Amino acid sequence: MRLRPDPTPADADAVSVVVIGHDDIAHVADAVRSALGQGTAVREVVAVDDCSTDGSAELLDRLAAAEPRLRVIRLPVNSGGCGTPRNTGLDAVTGPYVMFLDSDDVLPPGAVDALLAAARETDAQVTGGLCVRRELPSGREVPWEPALYAAPAVLARPADRPRLVRDTLSVNKLYATDFLRAHGIRFPDGRFPYEDIVFTARVWAAAPRVALVPDRVYVWHVRRAARRLSISLDRAGVDNWRARTHACRTAHTVLLDAGEKRLARAVRAKFLDHDLRMYVRELPQRDDAYRRAWWAHTREHLAEYDAADRSGDPAAPGTLLARVLLASPEPRDLPRLRELAARPARLRPPYARTADGTPCWSAELPGVTLESLPERPVRLLPLAVDAELRARTRLLRLRLHELYGAVARAGPVDAEVEWRHRDRAGLVLRRTVPLRSAAEGTWTAEAPVPLERLASLGAGAWDLRLRLRFRDGAARTVSAHALAGPGLLRPRAVPSRRYGLVLVRPYATHGGALALRVAAGAQGAGRVLAGRLRRLLP
Repeated sequence: MRLRPDPTPADADAVSVVVIGHDDIAHVADAVRSALGQGTAVREVVAVDDCSTDGSAELLDRLAAAEPRLRVIRLPVNSGGCGTPRNTGLDAVTGPYVMFLDSDDVLPPGAVDALLAAARETDAQVTGGLCVRRELPSGREVPWEPALYAAPAVLARPADRPRLVRDTLSVNKLYATDFLRAHGIRFPDGRFPYEDIVFTARVWAAAPRVALVPDRVYVWHVRRAARRLSISLDRAGVDNWRARTHACRTAHTVLLDAGEKRLARAVRAKFLDHDLRMYVRELPQRDDAYRRAWWAHTREHLAEYDAADRSGDPAAPGTLLARVLLASPEPRDLPRLRELAARPARLRPPYARTADGTPCWSAELPGVTLESLPERPVRLLPLAVDAELRARTRLLRLRLHELYGAVARAGPVDAEVEWRHRDRAGLVLRRTVPLRSAAEGTWTAEAPVPLERLASLGAGAWDLRLRLRFRDGAARTVSAHALAGPGLLRPRAVPSRRYGLVLVRPYATHGGALALRVAAGAQGAGRVLAGRLRRLLP
């Protein structure tokens, strides 16, 4: 698909951008300016203020006085969600195309031109582009569903690419306004968390022609330290999980009622592989009351799945999590489930078998069998590696576990140890070390940890990744489980010829993987300790 690099005169004045916000005076002007700054393709920006009390509406009025393309709509009563203000904006727009923008996010330069050019070239009713999640204040960027937007594509209908259901965002897409109105496609009104999940299901159920572009078209700001967390980050209460399962159930029903069985099944597969795994990783952090309520509700939700929904690989991480949940009426094995829910997945010991020798989850749950697991190619195995970091000796010790004979058959050769800076893309240190056979079906390796080098390249968090290579040339990238023995996961001040000292803090991530924070010198150590204190404060 060839895209025009610049909009033609026919593309001018074509797009309406709906910006919604509530009590976000610190960011809403940046969002509006990013939309107005898209150029002549933007006919209007409709800013819908959801009954703010912090001066946001007055700020928007001042901006509108100097900008004729900006219109401000004030809702008299707060709606409690994102759906009503977006619907209000959709009713008000006059452009042939519309897109949505949240007040705390921005459109990058050229976003509208890229989407509009593709929509015009392909006659698409929905055009999507790449969204990046930008962590603030670090600035680290993580692409959202990058596989969908790796190359330009045109789809006659969404069912031609079921993976579309994984991109549940409404904001990284350009819609033909008449298409949305003709099909009555709207967001759920009022207080309805995860409204995007339902809206995008309604869009795909209408079977639009879809264009996809690799351009970056939306920057989603993630502020984990904000005083008021976004809905997607405020997951501490079990009601958030109930709202998410309700949205996913509704999306499934919408697609099923539209005859889109393939997409409906993909929604349930996405729930297992994405939503379920994300919340399971956080379970060990919750209190007992949350865990029990979460476990009971999840079992009820999963009981709705039919045989066809469970017809995939029974040893796939999300499917296996669901099988364990359904097999046990009470919460159990939470640390092990957290490891399985990690990305990449890790299945840690014990590796039990039934009386007839069939691999199974545990002796207590022999009905959750794993007979297909040893037959998976090594690149798909949930390999478990334990990592022990001894800061004083600057040594990393690794132990790879056998998995029902599959690891021995593949023949481990070596491990490429990779330290990757979390907030600075492309900053990586690598070293390859041999894997040696050890007792009880394990393989071990040792690697020096270049603490001074890490500190000199960048203070902050470094994630550990391992690339395991096998005799037949196969490889598998894994993370390593952080062992938490006495003295292992605690801050250390390590003497350094170059800096005097390097502060080292190994820790386990939410998924249980080993990561490391480093800072050079007394001043750097002070910054790390101050940052940790800020994170601990409410």
